[in-house]
Amino acid sequence: MAGSGSTAQQNAMKHWLQEYQNACPEVQLRYNPIGSGGGVSEFLLGATHFGGSDTPLSEDDIEFSSRACPGSRAIDLPMVGGPVAIGYNVDGVDGLVLDASTLARIFDSRITMWNDPEIRRLNPGVRLPETEISAVHRSDDSGTTQNFNAYLADAAPEEWPYDKAKAWQARGGHAASGSDGVVSTVSGQNGSIGYFELSFAKAEGIPTVKLDTGAPEPVEVSARSASAGIAAAKVVGSGQDLTLEFDYRTSAPGAYPIVLVTYEIVCAEGNSADALPALKSFLTYTASKEVQAGLARIHYAPLPEKVASRVRNVVSTLS
Repeated sequence: MAGSGSTAQQNAMKHWLQEYQNACPEVQLRYNPIGSGGGVSEFLLGATHFGGSDTPLSEDDIEFSSRACPGSRAIDLPMVGGPVAIGYNVDGVDGLVLDASTLARIFDSRITMWNDPEIRRLNPGVRLPETEISAVHRSDDSGTTQNFNAYLADAAPEEWPYDKAKAWQARGGHAASGSDGVVSTVSGQNGSIGYFELSFAKAEGIPTVKLDTGAPEPVEVSARSASAGIAAAKVVGSGQDLTLEFDYRTSAPGAYPIVLVTYEIVCAEGNSADALPALKSFLTYTASKEVQAGLARIHYAPLPEKVASRVRNVVSTLS
């Protein structure tokens, strides 16, 4: 059984595949982290049995999916949650605090120096260097980018005029492929800042921004604070589709707002008969209470049980 797509779930998927295949060595599974856009495309072309995407299918994708799902359509199943961390590399600076408005202007090349008055205002008492900012974004179509765009568009609408799209549209900055490419660029260049999943930041020891959301204290990114953000999401999909809608403007204490959920995209009906047993078994495993509870150990956010239980119910009906 083959899947491809989101790099946001890359580390979770690597862990899941290893654990699952230790228990079921007769099942051959592989996952290629090529980005959400590539994962959706490969699934819709019938090249894989499931796709991983950090954003739900578009209306056009759903219409096209009838080719990959004979007599049916593709659906979105949320599976792994996680915060989009803002990682930075600025010599001598720890505990950096930023807000949505400042982030929007940094990533749109309108704040270009680390000692800018707006950054100083948010970080009283911190010695900020006269260093040029290098903002790093994804070069590939990315659900991580789309979620970051959605956060900036909702939380700083006057500062971020761009669409909530998978492709980067803002001015300037530096581009890198995949979350690992952004991480590599940020970790290797003083003055840089970029966005990627928390698991990547933890693996490379990259410091992360605390967000001033309007809560009493700036919110540090963590699996717990992301879970608080995800818990406020609503299921807005219809039928077997479990698309979630987030509140990126939350100011609830301890709730980190830049969150995403990676969806496993499958056919409601018309799945490959040869792969269907393994597909249902694997997705039931990943949505189980025990496996979801363990996600925090690898810096991901578990799904709320009310959502995970619905995922398990839908998986049981796949055919």
